[in-house]
Amino acid sequence: MIEYHDDSEGNLLDTFACLYIVRGEPFRPGTCLNLTAPETVFGRTTAGFSPDFSFTNAFISRKHFVIRKERDTAVLYDLGRLGGTEINGVKVAPHTPYPLQSCDIIKLAKGMTVIHFSYLFGEQTLELEPLGMTQQWEEPHGQPAIQWEKRECTIGGKRIAMSEKEFLFIQLLYEHANRLVTINDIKQTVWADRAAGSDGVPDVSLDELNALIYRIRKKYGRDTFLISSVRGSGYILENEDVPN
Repeated sequence: MIEYHDDSEGNLLDTFACLYIVRGEPFRPGTCLNLTAPETVFGRTTAGFSPDFSFTNAFISRKHFVIRKERDTAVLYDLGRLGGTEINGVKVAPHTPYPLQSCDIIKLAKGMTVIHFSYLFGEQTLELEPLGMTQQWEEPHGQPAIQWEKRECTIGGKRIAMSEKEFLFIQLLYEHANRLVTINDIKQTVWADRAAGSDGVPDVSLDELNALIYRIRKKYGRDTFLISSVRGSGYILENEDVPN
């Protein structure tokens, strides 16, 4: 049984974990699904079967994976069908238990469907949006080649010098590719020289962080770094070529 996101408290009483759609038809980015049943099947609706959580992508099987509640832990089992299931960029073995943790990223259909898992109900109002949908940029184009020692990025034959904060931010996301990097981790890495606020992390506003990302998109191109925003939580860099 899946309960869709509802602001009323009653719908969360029996919820033991949550899923947030980064992308995956027919759901809008940011859709929240609450896991309440001992077993929930994910897949694609066919003439003879309808899973608890149904996607429309043809590369997703009718019974693709299942999440079971085992001793208050959400455990994912890939059911050995089309394309398999990736967690944090690593393909999981079929029919093998995988205990999920908050911030795990589940991918299906070669990344066309991406799901953020969490036990934190406080995230229920967050929105997820691919940064590539927010602005349009013409240049530059192409895959980035980063020379970390020189702090330089080459895109389409164009050499671009990386500023200190751009370098620290991009390097941090590359080091944790295909996983959520929290806002606090970004603040502590990119603004390490900033005085700490009342929460013990550098006193950096979300406006400053958003401005940095805006500059990166404008400077390097909207399709150069596939970065998704989990608003209120952090950022994910999607890159199949970066080892985990």
